[in-house]
Amino acid sequence: MTKNGQREEQTLFSDGAIEVGGARVHNLKNISVSLPRHKLSVVTGLSGSGKSSLVFDVLLAEGQRRYIETFSAYARGFLSSNERPDVDYIDGLSPVVAIEQKTASHNTRSTVGTVTEIYDFLRLLYARLATPYSYVTGKVMKRYNQSQLCELILTEYEGKAVELLAPMVRDRKGHYKELFETLRLKGYLNVYIDGVVEPLRKGMMVSRYKRHYIAVIVDKLVVKKEHAKRIDDAISLILVQGEGMLDVRERETGTLRHLSSRLMDPDSGIAYLEPSPATFSFNTERGWCPLCKGIGKVEKVNYDKVISDPTKPFTQGAISILSKFKKKELTKRINEYLKEKDIDKATPFQEIPKEVVDALFYGDSSLSFLDELYSGITPYIENYIEECCEENDDKSQYTDLIHTVVCPECSGYRLKKEALSYKIGEYNIGQLSELEISKLVALLPKLRESLPKTKYAVADEILKEIHTRLDFLLDVGLDYLTLGRATTSLSGGESQRIRLATQIGTGLVEVLYLLDEPGIGLHARDTERLLKSLKKLRDAGNTIVVVEHDKETMLSADYIVDLGPGAGRTGGEVVFAGSPRAISSAHSLTADYLNGIRNIEIPSLRRKGSGKYIVLKGATGNNLKNVTLKLPLETFICITGVSGSGKSSIINETLVPQIAKMLYRSTKAPLPFTDIEGVSYIDKLSVVDQSPIGRTPRSNPATYTGVFTEIRNIFVSLPESKARGYKPGRFSFNVSGGRCEACKGNGYRTISMRFLPDVTVPCEVCRGKRYSRETLEVRFKGKSISDVLDMTINQASEFFANVPKIKRKLETMRKVGLGYVKLGQPSTTLSGGEAQRVKLSQELAKRDTGKTLYILDEPTTGLHFEDIRLLLAIVDQLVEKGNTVIIIEHDLDVIKSADYLIDMGPEGGERGGEIIFEGTPEEMAEKCKRGATAPFVQKALNSHL
Repeated sequence: MTKNGQREEQTLFSDGAIEVGGARVHNLKNISVSLPRHKLSVVTGLSGSGKSSLVFDVLLAEGQRRYIETFSAYARGFLSSNERPDVDYIDGLSPVVAIEQKTASHNTRSTVGTVTEIYDFLRLLYARLATPYSYVTGKVMKRYNQSQLCELILTEYEGKAVELLAPMVRDRKGHYKELFETLRLKGYLNVYIDGVVEPLRKGMMVSRYKRHYIAVIVDKLVVKKEHAKRIDDAISLILVQGEGMLDVRERETGTLRHLSSRLMDPDSGIAYLEPSPATFSFNTERGWCPLCKGIGKVEKVNYDKVISDPTKPFTQGAISILSKFKKKELTKRINEYLKEKDIDKATPFQEIPKEVVDALFYGDSSLSFLDELYSGITPYIENYIEECCEENDDKSQYTDLIHTVVCPECSGYRLKKEALSYKIGEYNIGQLSELEISKLVALLPKLRESLPKTKYAVADEILKEIHTRLDFLLDVGLDYLTLGRATTSLSGGESQRIRLATQIGTGLVEVLYLLDEPGIGLHARDTERLLKSLKKLRDAGNTIVVVEHDKETMLSADYIVDLGPGAGRTGGEVVFAGSPRAISSAHSLTADYLNGIRNIEIPSLRRKGSGKYIVLKGATGNNLKNVTLKLPLETFICITGVSGSGKSSIINETLVPQIAKMLYRSTKAPLPFTDIEGVSYIDKLSVVDQSPIGRTPRSNPATYTGVFTEIRNIFVSLPESKARGYKPGRFSFNVSGGRCEACKGNGYRTISMRFLPDVTVPCEVCRGKRYSRETLEVRFKGKSISDVLDMTINQASEFFANVPKIKRKLETMRKVGLGYVKLGQPSTTLSGGEAQRVKLSQELAKRDTGKTLYILDEPTTGLHFEDIRLLLAIVDQLVEKGNTVIIIEHDLDVIKSADYLIDMGPEGGERGGEIIFEGTPEEMAEKCKRGATAPFVQKALNSHL
């Protein structure tokens, strides 16, 4: 090392280091590495080289283990097992926070606002400062105390005969038998029911299915000044009996006026409880919408699925699904309603007036013979399905009848109408939650100005917290999101950046932050902002370790650790550790790409395609602005644009569902569009996404690709198997017969330790091999079925070199860069990028028709430069065979290699949703003046000149 290099290293490690010695987890080969404290370090290398093993299975695992060790034995009993990683020592380890690449939450109630805690501050803001309005009249709600109520009655009703009422029921259904009996036993004589005074009597009740107004008559009098004490006493009793509500009825005119000690609207009589932060929470009964329970969406009967033949009468074939339910009862109700509306029951469905059809589907409570069980076809079917699900816990048989829609009660805002009636300026809390973060930041000063100056002091403290947290979200490139966006709909990259923004806001110091490719899904324009956020976290006194392949991130880091030289068994070594400047003298694939020795070459020729097109017209879903998408077939098309610009909306949510519907009769509805042409030019659609290939450890690459079936057939065909009478099931670990019954083919057993964590240990019978001793005695070329599953794909490809069916499938997996993965590796341990490549390999192994449309969404996730080169070679092969490949991508190496670019934008969210460019990369660099992509494409093309 040179003197300059020594000085640089001394500076890097001036605050000490995190020392890892003798790490042997997974494919790590007894490596030792030092990571400088209070610096930004990048761990890179080929896919499968051991990056995640070092960062997450060593550093994170040990950090979690040490943290849990501080708990009592009792507390540890409620936590999962945290074994010490296979490492000699780890020194200098700070408290660890991992910000991994995964969906933030599977909870449908979780939103961007709740996970960042910004919504908590908004709830506080509205509880303290918002103005309540009546959801009936739109007027500002009023509040009276007892003395004010007394003064109001004395002033406005002087000389008039009135009845002072304690309202018990307002506009609600029910027979109220118990209420009447309770009032009678309390000594009340009369009640006011729906405009009529009735004496209380034993067994009294009203019509169950009508809405009622019921009030207790507490006092009758002519209002005079000398009756002030009497009126005040009556009001005191009424406010207790009526829970803060009081009604005054003029006996001469019958006019009823609603008053309250709570917030209320005197014109309509509605009243609100005192607001608190819980009033605006969709996670509590106090605040959530009573229909959707705070989800914002409800399941409703799909109208289109219910109408089977509109040319037939309503109950004679128009709705064939009625036969699944109590048809006679429902048919009787429908015919009664048609008769009431003077419509012949033989009238074809399509000739029945819309208002009558709506009433039949959704009910009409104005008719006395309709009760709540038969208030329409839609609720009848919904109730029936709900009852069946409660009994059988299986809704799958009805999935074709129901679909999810925005809650009609709260319009998707998740809250009660009372909560949505509080406003600051022109906005309720739901409307603020649906504004893009960039717009919300700009609006905050105006919200402050809309408040009385006397409230500025309270507002400023809360708005400061909100503004600070919103700025962190802007810094990580999430300006296009809304606070109301469900976290279940976020990509892994978006979820990770939200957690990063939240961590910056916590202000913690002396923490080790571990991040897994934070730049995933991020446009090149936003990478610089992300790096600033990481450096801000570092400069606060923290240590940042990032698993990353992005060139800009590596060159901006303080320290780089490059693992390799290969993947799987050929990886797991430290091939370089030092500053970005020092990597120029290193010898590795990563160094070669960073130094320009290796490059992903720009194609010498851009394919024009077959001259045929798929054209999607008038797409308007989400933020799409009446977009027409024209896709040249037999080309490699890359869809680009900043995050939130509409890429997924037009491809994954509009084009893909519609083509799937036309080719495979898929029931998933696409987002709105007007027309589509050219689908007849393709005969197959293949969507290769990053969802798991299986949800249990029993699924693996061998089972998913079907190669395991061929392997089992080889073992069955062996003389030893024939002599023993073994069938293919003998070599399956999923069924009884040949598997180890002690562990049921898992290879491990879970031992309950009572108050200590459960312990997972290799099965003592099969020693982790999954099969019985007899099954393992059958060998092919000296290897048992368990030995084969333990091979990497590279090893298996050589082992089965003379078996064409197996060799072909294994070779396709090697081509997509999965040679380091074991055949039997549980699918639950594969990354999203690895799962996507397993799926891609399966598609490549199929017989090629030459008319397939392939869709890949960010396939470079988790890929090194060299892996991307291999991926692009496969894409070229597919296109050369007459297929069309569409890739949604931010990676410039992929973008510059495409035949045709379609750039969405110009920005994200509401400012996006347009196609701002279509053409080759060279044309974009030369002609495109809008959007953020063109300058980076130009730079990528020029770097090769």
